[in-house]
Amino acid sequence: MLERHELEAFLTLAEELHFGRTAERLHLSTARVSQTVAKLERRVGAPLFARTSRRVELTPVGRRLAEEVRPAWARIAAAYEAAVEAGRGLTGTLGVAFAGAAGGQLLAGAAELFRERAPGCEVRIREVQPADVVVWLRDGEADLVLAGLPVDAPGIASGPVLIGEARMLAVAAGHPFARRESLSLEDLARVTLLRLPDHAPQALQEDRAPRTTPAGRPVEHGPAAATFHELLTLVGAGRGALVVGAQTRRYYARPDVSYVPFRDAPPVEWALHWRADAATARVRAFADAVRALLDR
Repeated sequence: MLERHELEAFLTLAEELHFGRTAERLHLSTARVSQTVAKLERRVGAPLFARTSRRVELTPVGRRLAEEVRPAWARIAAAYEAAVEAGRGLTGTLGVAFAGAAGGQLLAGAAELFRERAPGCEVRIREVQPADVVVWLRDGEADLVLAGLPVDAPGIASGPVLIGEARMLAVAAGHPFARRESLSLEDLARVTLLRLPDHAPQALQEDRAPRTTPAGRPVEHGPAAATFHELLTLVGAGRGALVVGAQTRRYYARPDVSYVPFRDAPPVEWALHWRADAATARVRAFADAVRALLDR
C-alpha cells in the first residue's frame, strides 16, 4: 500500500521532473525527496524515473503508475477539501427538523436569522415524529433536531435546555379528569398511559410514560402509536391518556381532547440534538441563531 507522503513525492516529481522544485513544493529537503522515491522504487521493484546529471524522466513503469494513480489521488484530494468545507464552512444545505408545531415555529424564525448570517447556506425544515429523532439523526435525514428531552442515545449530543413548558395530561373530553383544574402525578395511577413506539429513546419513554408514580404506585400502560396525531386520536377515543407539554393545548386543540395541567410535575424541556460526530460549523451557527432568537 502506498503511503500518502510517497504518493505526494512521486506525483509531484512526475509533474516537475526536477528534484529541487519538487522539494520546494513539498517543503522538504532534496535528499528527503530522493530517499522517498528510491524507497518507493525498491517496493515496486523497478525504476520509476530515469536520472541523469541534466534531467529526470519517467520510465515506462513510472509513466503508467502516474497515469493510473493521479486521477484517483485527485478525487481523494477533492473529497477531503469538500469534507473540510462541510465541516468549517457555512455553505451547502443544513437539514433541521422539529418535533411539534411550536418547535416548527421557532425553527422557522431561527432559519430567517440564520440566512441573514449565512446567506450561502440553504436551510431545509422538516417535521419529525418524537420517537424518530434519533433515527433521523443517525440516518442523516436531519443535521439538527429541536425535540423534547431527555434523549440518552449513544452518539447523540444534546444542547442546553432552550424551552421549559408546563407538563399536562391529555385525556378524552368526557373523562372525569377533564373537569379538574389540575392534577397530581399520583393521579397517573388512575389512568392508562399511551406510549411512544418501542424504538423511541428509553429515557424519553420513561419520562412520558412512567411505570410508577413518585410514591411507587403502578401506572398502567396502553397501546403505542407511531405519530403524535395518532396518539391524540387514541386519547379522544378514550383508549388512554398522554403526557404532553403546554404548547400542545395551543397548537393541537381538539374537541375530543382536554388538557389538564399537573401542579407537582417538572416541566417538559426542549433542546437541540445532533450527531456527536457531526457538529459542523453550520450546526453550531444555527444553534447560535436559535439561542439568539429566544434571547430576543
